[in-house]
Amino acid sequence: MEKVRIDKWLWAARFFKTRSLAKQAIEGGKIRCEGQRVKASKDLMVGLTLSIQKGWDTWEVEVIALSDQRRGAPEAQLLYNETPESIEKREKTVAERRASGVSGIVHDHRPSKKERRQIIRFREQDLE
Repeated sequence: MEKVRIDKWLWAARFFKTRSLAKQAIEGGKIRCEGQRVKASKDLMVGLTLSIQKGWDTWEVEVIALSDQRRGAPEAQLLYNETPESIEKREKTVAERRASGVSGIVHDHRPSKKERRQIIRFREQDLE
């Protein structure tokens, strides 16, 4: 196999439960390939570097194998190598979250129109 769609690969590598969740993450700018935003139909090749933002964590992985079939977790982990910097950074942020006692953000209401605009502006600012 020489190429596989990025949404299929993310699903097969068990980063997302379904391909539609993988596609939503890609369209939301949570997945970057070589530092660039991508489309779900992008063909992945061995050797490319992906940045995957999932919840609080960001994974920096190098694609070392391709698959379009979802298999067990041990086989899925053979599809990529996480960079040592990424592992260290994720462990550090987890330790900081535990130390600060932040378990998640709790909202007591839906965002107003003004708050939604602020959220959108903040997200767009993060992508630049």
